[in-house]
Amino acid sequence: MLNNYQSIAIVIAIIAGSIGFLGLLHRVWPSEQRRLHNELIGWQIAVLGTTYAVIVGFMLYAVWTEFQMADSNAAAEANSLLSVVRASQGLPVDTQREIQNLAEKYADVMVNEEWPAMSDFKVSPASHTAIVQLWRVALGARIHDATAQTSLDHTLTELSSLSEYRRRRHLQINSALPSILWAVLVAGAIVTIVSSCMFGSADFRLHFIQVFMLALLIGLALVAIADINRPFQGSVHVDPSGFEHAREILPGIRPVTH
Repeated sequence: MLNNYQSIAIVIAIIAGSIGFLGLLHRVWPSEQRRLHNELIGWQIAVLGTTYAVIVGFMLYAVWTEFQMADSNAAAEANSLLSVVRASQGLPVDTQREIQNLAEKYADVMVNEEWPAMSDFKVSPASHTAIVQLWRVALGARIHDATAQTSLDHTLTELSSLSEYRRRRHLQINSALPSILWAVLVAGAIVTIVSSCMFGSADFRLHFIQVFMLALLIGLALVAIADINRPFQGSVHVDPSGFEHAREILPGIRPVTH
């Protein structure tokens, strides 16, 4: 849920802190003395680096999977909205028009109100009103034959799916990695970078470059996790493209007369 400036600032801070610690360590514990312990430090770096790489990889996979699920759920919700309108084409014409108008309103609310509200961990009251009205119109439809009854059954099924996808999206607004996992990520980053700085190198410039690249990689990984940790907030978020597409298609669906 970070913006671009925050992401850049965090990466720079991690690199600056790592290089600053390396410079301080070089002053108080010269590399000539540290080289005497390279065998132990090298083994430690290998174990810590491998362990931390596995942890970071798992966290990235977890947050990306959650992000994709949120994206797929939003697309499914938009598809269900279209299906509600199409399934209602066996109902009386007046009911079809009401459902279509409410569906268009729902799509507009999603794009213009719900998505901006979700960026602040909120939902739009207008979206709740629209879904309630859709249920009211569908349940109040007058059925006179078997065709209309079948259409109503399909409409209610799609409306149930729409409501379920909507409920899941609301739950996903606040989904995020637990604080304990963030503590593991941050502690692991600190321990890994500190261990890399402790290695005694004959060429300080080469050691500087190695620590810089490690800090850059860790910073980018942590920022990537933070960016996609909240699927509806920040610079990397699920967009309402499904509802934008539905908003374009809905006016072209004409009521069917019987």
